[in-house]
Order: sequence, then structure tokens, then C-alpha cells
Amino acid sequence: MSEAIDQPFGEITKLLKLWGTGDRDVEPELFELVLPDLRRIAQSMMRKERPDHSLQPTALLNETYFRLVNARERDWENRRHFFAIAARAMRRLLIDHARARPPGAKIPLDALGDLLRGRETQLEQAVSINKLLDDLETSHPDWCLAIELKFFLGLTDEEAAAATGMSMRTLQRNYTDARRWLFERMG
Repeated sequence: MSEAIDQPFGEITKLLKLWGTGDRDVEPELFELVLPDLRRIAQSMMRKERPDHSLQPTALLNETYFRLVNARERDWENRRHFFAIAARAMRRLLIDHARARPPGAKIPLDALGDLLRGRETQLEQAVSINKLLDDLETSHPDWCLAIELKFFLGLTDEEAAAATGMSMRTLQRNYTDARRWLFERMG
């Protein structure tokens, strides 16, 4: 995350606090600081989607922006909290988009056997992972944040540590613990 990370921790947090109290005058300055990183996050998330995806990074960013603006009057703790909410909003938008997608193409009868053997579809896997991340966020919010920043947003250890204000070692430990927790529940 380039722009927002280079900003002093207090600047974005200060603007978020004012924005959360209903001060709409700070909105342009706040989004000028965070928009480049939100754009990069949306592009990173869309690179992990199927090539023929009908949602574009700009549309994902716009929808996320509208959700964030609608949630502006909340108690924003800091920029870490803001980017965690933004990442979660993007993840949920992608899942909602996938759920709304019409059923796939017709499958020849000879290929039907593979589908009936109980393999989960990618959508079912995404919904399962989303549920697990919701559970993880309740019990270990720092672990969930590490997964969202590193896996879904594609940040490096350095970028994720800077975005959260954690030491690199703490972030790496949280990511490792979160992955172990997820694999245990997915198995």
C-alpha cells in the first residue's frame, strides 16, 4: 500500500475520526489519501478472479466506496480498521456478485459423473471460506486481518505490517496462526 502507508499514522486516523462524527468536509481529503491503495487492492483482488469475470476493478472499487460512504458515521478506530473494513467489503461484494451469477452452461451427460461425486464448486468454497473468516474475525480479529491483507489483498509482509502498525514478526505469526486455524477447519 503506497500512498496511505507513507502518510503519518495520525493523519488518516484524524480524518477518519472527523468523518465518523459526520464531518463531510474531510471526505475529499481522506479519499484522496486512501484511494490509490483502495484501487490497488481492488486490482489485486480481481487478478485472483476468473479471466472472464464480468466485474471490473473500477466497479469493485466504486461499490466499495459507496459502502464505505454509507458507513461513514461509525467509530473508525484508525486506518488499520478502515482498510480491514474496506477489504472485507470487497471480499463480500465479490461473493455477492458470484451468488447472483446465473447458473453455468449445460454439461454433457458423460461429464455429469464428475459433478455428482461431491466436489465443491468454487462458489461453495468461497462461501465456506467467507463463513470461516467471519468466525475467525469474531475470535481473532488480528488473524483475520492478516489473512485479508496478505491473501486477499496480496500485500507483502512489509506492506501489511506497515498498514496495521504491527511488527513484521507479529504479523507473520498472526498469518501463520490464522492459516493453521483455517486449514484445521477446512479439512
